[in-house]
Amino acid sequence: MEKVVAAEVEELPKAIVRRVVKDKLSQFSGDGEIIIQRDSLRAFCESARIFIHYLSATANDLCKESRRQTISADDVLKAIEEIEFPEFAEPLRASLDGLRKKNAGKKTEAAKSKEAKKRKEDSSQDHEGDNGKNEDGDDSSDPKQKSAGKKSGAGKSKKVNKKKKKVEEEKQDDDDGKEHEDDSHGN
Repeated sequence: MEKVVAAEVEELPKAIVRRVVKDKLSQFSGDGEIIIQRDSLRAFCESARIFIHYLSATANDLCKESRRQTISADDVLKAIEEIEFPEFAEPLRASLDGLRKKNAGKKTEAAKSKEAKKRKEDSSQDHEGDNGKNEDGDDSSDPKQKSAGKKSGAGKSKKVNKKKKKVEEEKQDDDDGKEHEDDSHGN
């Protein structure tokens, strides 16, 4: 039973393999619908799986020769050439370069979006609360004191609000304790 499960785990998704095969065959054939028999689909899946295993083992060997543990894209490209598929190396390089450029563009967009969101949050926090004055009404240049003087809620995490509430309760308890001490000394 375990052998069947292991084989299923390593099996490539048939729908994706079918789509790849149909797309490639439709480029070469001007005919309409291309039909792939179930056995031929299994053969494509198994062939692709074996190719991936062979390629990854070769890339892993190259990586170990370089005394590294992580396989890089360059290791895969070298492995492609080593297993005698050099005609795939250049299209793969071009595809990787395109993906890297696309991902770099996404990263810069995400960083810009994150920075804009941070600026927006900072500006909204600057305009709320007691205009930067602490609980005593003094202007404070210390950011920690500024945030302590603001009203709780927007822009703060629940953890910070809980801490602030706990500190205020302890302060209140201390003040109550001092009042009781004053009363006892006064008598």
